[in-house]
Amino acid sequence: MGKIKTHKASAKRYSVTGTGKVKVYHSDHRHNLGQKTRKRKRHLRSSQILSPAMTATVKRLINKD
Repeated sequence: MGKIKTHKASAKRYSVTGTGKVKVYHSDHRHNLGQKTRKRKRHLRSSQILSPAMTATVKRLINKD
């Protein structure tokens, strides 16, 4: 049986913390920033923890079981 391959697109977008939670960065922070408020851009800079419902799926994609 061969090795399980990592889904590279997912590996670039998600990272796993030391406690096993999946960290993801917000979208909508690349262009058209002049239309967005200062508060909205400030909150988009930070990362967030992925929901528990999606965590198992993402961990399987990036081989972090």
